[in-house]
Amino acid sequence: MKKILSLFLALLVLIITALGSGAYNMAATEKHWAITEKIIEWVRESSIEARAKNLEVPPLDDEKLLLTGAVHYDAMCPVCHLAPGLKPTELSAGLYPQPPVFHQREPVIDQAEKQDRAKEYFWVIKNGLKMTAMPAWGLSHDDDSIWAMAAFILKMSHMTPEQYDELVHSTKDHAHDHSHAHEH
Repeated sequence: MKKILSLFLALLVLIITALGSGAYNMAATEKHWAITEKIIEWVRESSIEARAKNLEVPPLDDEKLLLTGAVHYDAMCPVCHLAPGLKPTELSAGLYPQPPVFHQREPVIDQAEKQDRAKEYFWVIKNGLKMTAMPAWGLSHDDDSIWAMAAFILKMSHMTPEQYDELVHSTKDHAHDHSHAHEH
């Protein structure tokens, strides 16, 4: 047992020394080591799932919710997550990890999966994600606005530029805008 503990401590010292020497490149232009990528992905997905699983999802098909989500998404998200018809921006191209492009994702058909995905989107939008450039919009937006964005993101799968523009511009006809006090 002493031998195993000694080997473990020696390995730990070696890892700390290697990382402290700058061996691990933190540049956004360099991908993580494969093992680092897997660990980060596992921790991120486990964390989101654990914190989102008990959220209560409001009805996601409400037109007002969708319109509110469209206006908020259009005001805050396309610079990183893009929108149908929008080419990668300077900011989105320079991010690592690359943010998801929601309109390119496959639609979620299964209702249970849709509920789970909505909970995860809500949690991420509200709380942000460390070391990804995803801000915590819950600091400046209420839960209703965040649920609206989650609902809209779910509807974006394979949305055409014309559908996106029509939905975003129809919000002006319904007196929806992104102006608010940015407080809870």
